[in-house]
Amino acid sequence: MMSGPRSRRDGKSWQDGFIVVATLWLLAGLATLATVASIYIAQSAHAIAALDVATQWDMLGSAGVELAAYELSAPATARRPTHGGFGFHLTNSTVRVEYMSEAARINLNMAPRPMIAGLFQALGAEAEAADSYAERVVAWRRTPKQDGQDTEQALYGASGVSYVPRQGPFSSVDELWLVLGLPVALVERAMPFVTVYSGMAEINVLDAQPEVIAALPGMTPAKLDAFLKQRADLPPDNPEFVIGALGGKQPGATVSASDAYRIRIRITLADGRQRTPEAVIQIPAPGEKQAFRMLAWTDEIDPERAGRPKPMESR
Repeated sequence: MMSGPRSRRDGKSWQDGFIVVATLWLLAGLATLATVASIYIAQSAHAIAALDVATQWDMLGSAGVELAAYELSAPATARRPTHGGFGFHLTNSTVRVEYMSEAARINLNMAPRPMIAGLFQALGAEAEAADSYAERVVAWRRTPKQDGQDTEQALYGASGVSYVPRQGPFSSVDELWLVLGLPVALVERAMPFVTVYSGMAEINVLDAQPEVIAALPGMTPAKLDAFLKQRADLPPDNPEFVIGALGGKQPGATVSASDAYRIRIRITLADGRQRTPEAVIQIPAPGEKQAFRMLAWTDEIDPERAGRPKPMESR
């Protein structure tokens, strides 16, 4: 007679136990979801913060380039500066901009062989070796002979490298790493002094580094030293006077600027983090709608080793 009520109590107890277990499982699931959600939120916040910093780098770098282009876009009646610099503050960050015409560098595509050899010699190569290295550079950019006897390609093939010379203009100074026979240390030292963007065979002796001026044909240590001592006082708007300071007519020397400029931007964020991007831009001729053309961009350079990338292939 007691079986009915007891069965009902046993059934209710079983249902209560099921509910407790289900509740515990639900709580465990919610705890897991909460943990996953917290991890996701933390990672998202980190990603957003990183994206925000990246956006700041890009914004400040672009601002530096655009302001430099504006400063260089002088009226047709005004003489464009060959170099300069300025600073500004934006979004609690400090930006310092320096620019210089690419005419201060030796053009790998247009400089004559003696000038390239002179640079290698100024950087420590023996005269005979420097001339040999310069011949390889000129051969890299020289178009193939029409008689079908291409000794340069054969030379690369016999050396065992997996490529042939471009036999056309250097597309980048980085190709200097691929020129056959050039020592890695010499290429590394040469990088800050060469370009493919100037559009000039001459160099601006008012802006060029001493190593570049030393590369001029007929330049001697004594003549270079005398010129450097008086260079700061020479009038940039009097080319004859400047060239006269080099001892008279000097092949390869000019005081003109290139339309291409190298812009170095040092950015310091509010928290102290720094980055130094570098751009090469071209200023169009007066009357063109485009303010400038971007020729090259490097997100970060080492100011102490600017323009010295790692070798593309070991020698």
